[in-house]
Amino acid sequence: MDQPNTPFVKQRLAELTGGEMRQAAARRPVILLPLGSHEDQGPHAPMGDYLSAEGVALRIAATATDAGTETLVAPTLPFGGADYFASMPGGIALSQSTLRAVLDDVLACLLRHDLTRIVVINGHAGNVQAIHDATQKVWLQRGCVIPSLYLWRVAYGMLPAILGADVARRASGHGADPLTSVAMHLFPDLIRRDLIPAAAPPPDFRGMPVSGFGTVDFEGVEVAVPLEVAQIAPNGVWQGDPRLCSPETGAALVDRLAAIGARLATRVAGWDA
Repeated sequence: MDQPNTPFVKQRLAELTGGEMRQAAARRPVILLPLGSHEDQGPHAPMGDYLSAEGVALRIAATATDAGTETLVAPTLPFGGADYFASMPGGIALSQSTLRAVLDDVLACLLRHDLTRIVVINGHAGNVQAIHDATQKVWLQRGCVIPSLYLWRVAYGMLPAILGADVARRASGHGADPLTSVAMHLFPDLIRRDLIPAAAPPPDFRGMPVSGFGTVDFEGVEVAVPLEVAQIAPNGVWQGDPRLCSPETGAALVDRLAAIGARLATRVAGWDA
């Protein structure tokens, strides 16, 4: 006996049929556009950190839809804008000009069909400028505001309330919190707990302490230098202690990011209601 074709709630644009998409477009849902990167996140964490950006976007969409704002997730752009990570094997990045062109084209495809309720869910620092440039172009040409939620910048600010200020300070960094905890929560089977390293002291470059990706401290002044991650953090971990990360912290972060992202989606849906 044939089983009935039981519908299920679809969150991804890629899951919709053409007919379902035409019906959804008429309702003008909020569209989340997740962006991430594919880069070294330490010896213990998956390189495809875009997976976490997509995972949070799906939680935002579910939370917003349950609250009454229909929200769908566009296909995730897995390759981030190139910045400091080209020296690490296995990473794949787009030049800033290519990323900008891709964003222009993606947004144009949505806007052509009056899908103007768009929120960028960003998971990579190297995407920030291209997102600004592409969304500013839309604002100037169409008067349409497309906000961008930079997940990990927001999550850094959430850590002190979750962990306490001291632990948050020691846990925060590349290859550590917040992204490692989020990955531990969303994708526990992808974490190599046996390879989680201890925090390493910051290196010096020609007698100057390295203060960040591409910067050194010279007499208390931050100076830019053309260094890449292989010279700054050869194992992909910078500043934070990944031993302090946990799936519990990741769950708390995802819950809070989903809540604020859902409220932002509802706000965007109301701008032109």
